[in-house]
Amino acid sequence: MIEALTQAWQYEFMQNAVLASLLVSLACGLIGSFIVINRMVFISGGVAHAAYGGIGLGYYFAFNPLWGAFGFSLVMALAMGWVARKYQQRSDTLIGVMWALGMAIGIMLIDLTKGYKADVASYLFGSILTVPRQELWLMAGLDLLIVILLFLLYKEFLAISFDPVYATTRNLPVDILYLTLVAAIALTVVMVMQLVGLIMVIALLSIPAAIAGQYVRDVPQMMALASGLGMVFCLVGLALSYSFNLSSGATIILVASIAYLISLAFKR
Repeated sequence: MIEALTQAWQYEFMQNAVLASLLVSLACGLIGSFIVINRMVFISGGVAHAAYGGIGLGYYFAFNPLWGAFGFSLVMALAMGWVARKYQQRSDTLIGVMWALGMAIGIMLIDLTKGYKADVASYLFGSILTVPRQELWLMAGLDLLIVILLFLLYKEFLAISFDPVYATTRNLPVDILYLTLVAAIALTVVMVMQLVGLIMVIALLSIPAAIAGQYVRDVPQMMALASGLGMVFCLVGLALSYSFNLSSGATIILVASIAYLISLAFKR
């Protein structure tokens, strides 16, 4: 596998893919840890699928679908976060409806768009080998934004994650902090979409953090280990997909899933 990556490194598309994998893995490790701690996997999946509505907006109104996904997923994430806080007993049903609504809007708008839509499938299943150099700068900027956000609000996020009642008694704006965390998840979802597609986003966000959470109890260590595992999964998946001519996004998720199953058996 190392030899395969070494041979492929001479191509610019593979260089971009490797750099994108490293950048996305960092974001997944940082945000994914809070997703696992707060048990927000369902909300993250809802945001990922609802982002398809933004892609449809981009196609229909003839602008970059990636920007549409950013805006739409951010709005839907805040709406889902508000529902989760306001209607805790019925939040699963309401978030499921919003999830389906976002997907339906995207599909209908793409159907109404005239002309041939060549790269629609890449948003669903990922297209890491076609990530352009300019989008690497966007990913790096989002990573920097996430790092700054966690640096400024780490203790507050930790408080609402482990003891929201205590956070409330300390006069922390729990709802605002929760929505801020959900907004960060939305930005990360759109970033990960470039690698593995909307359908498999949730796996890359949650699996490395879930594995890390089995072996460490300190949150910074969990973030570091999850980021490192994400990088390993992406690089191994890239090498296998290049060697055997497989879909890169699906191969990355397969590697991560197998690693999770092995970690469960080893932990037990």
